[in-house]
Amino acid sequence: MMIGALVAGNLLAWNPALRAADTNTPPATPAAGVPAAGQRPPGMRGPTLDQLAQQLNLTDDQKAKVKPILEARDKKRGELRSDTSLSSEDRRTKLQSAREEAAAQMKAVLTPEQFDKWQKIEQRGRRPGGPPPGGNANAPAPPPQN
Repeated sequence: MMIGALVAGNLLAWNPALRAADTNTPPATPAAGVPAAGQRPPGMRGPTLDQLAQQLNLTDDQKAKVKPILEARDKKRGELRSDTSLSSEDRRTKLQSAREEAAAQMKAVLTPEQFDKWQKIEQRGRRPGGPPPGGNANAPAPPPQN
């Protein structure tokens, strides 16, 4: 009888602990097409806001200002890339315009040193042979640096 009471008491004592350790619940998933916090949508290159904040040593105020700039730029990029009615030349021109607009906004938020570093980061994320961000598409490419 004593053993039965100990077994029953033990089962009752361990039951809440076992439920707390239950890992069969599915993780919360964001709505379709919405990336998780701090991540880029599929197909978007470049660092996340968190990575940029670390690389550029952004203040909290700068992060709050940079986030909507990058989100708007990425949204516009996605829309332009999925717009099949545009010719490749029109798409390229509009993408360049979106880059220049984002660069102007970023320049207003970042220090000159941060902005220079951001431009280098952006350049690394772009395809080789493209014009530099905020640069003239018809200007010759700078010579490679050693």
